Amino acid sequence: MTEPSGRRRVLHLAASFFSLLVFLFFVCAGGYWLLAHPQSPVPTHWNPLRGLNVTAPVTPVTVFQMNRALADETQCRAALSQAGAAFTEMEDLVVDQNCGIAGRGLLSRLVTADIRGVETRCSTTLRLAMWEHHVVQPAARDILGTDVRALRHIGSYNCRRMRTAQGTNNGWSSHATADSIDIIGVDLGDGRTLSLIDDWATPGPQADFLHRIGRGACDWFRVVLGPNFNRLHADHFHLQGPGWGYCR
Repeated sequence: MTEPSGRRRVLHLAASFFSLLVFLFFVCAGGYWLLAHPQSPVPTHWNPLRGLNVTAPVTPVTVFQMNRALADETQCRAALSQAGAAFTEMEDLVVDQNCGIAGRGLLSRLVTADIRGVETRCSTTLRLAMWEHHVVQPAARDILGTDVRALRHIGSYNCRRMRTAQGTNNGWSSHATADSIDIIGVDLGDGRTLSLIDDWATPGPQADFLHRIGRGACDWFRVVLGPNFNRLHADHFHLQGPGWGYCR
């Protein structure tokens, strides 16, 4: 009786395991159907199968959606268009193996803030739009009691090598591919203008605002350099998409 009894136990365990696999399959299939259905009840900003909505609340899914949009120019432009950003498509700029702009466009407006026309790439614009909407505007309202009317910059694309406090580095700058943009200050809705060179080190709400948006840029850019980094960045935030992850 021992052998048949042991065989039954093995068969019972095998049947239980198979039933579990079937259950998990249907759970996963049902979950996928729930997410993929055109009328899915899962909000877009919680649904990893949906495209990025720049103005939606930030959730653990947001970074996944953003990374997917950063890797796909069509999705990138669609997200910017949905957010109301003015990013006019241009032909890619090809200079050589070190310089050029892929996903090129002329940026003149983000979600609610204007920006003096600047040629840059879609991925840089998308990161900038996320920063403006989720960091810059809330900080302005919370600390300064107004909104940001415009971001002030000193350019994105520049075919050059990196600059350091010791001189020019042999490596190519992220500006050479428009993977970064330098922000020098903001124009506020109440008529004030803030700049890093004038307001960063002056105690008060203006400095508090600039410090907060500098820290907040690290949520959306991989490399953020500002006045605390070195004298070359005393007057601007260097906001860079690709990189090793550095915020100072």
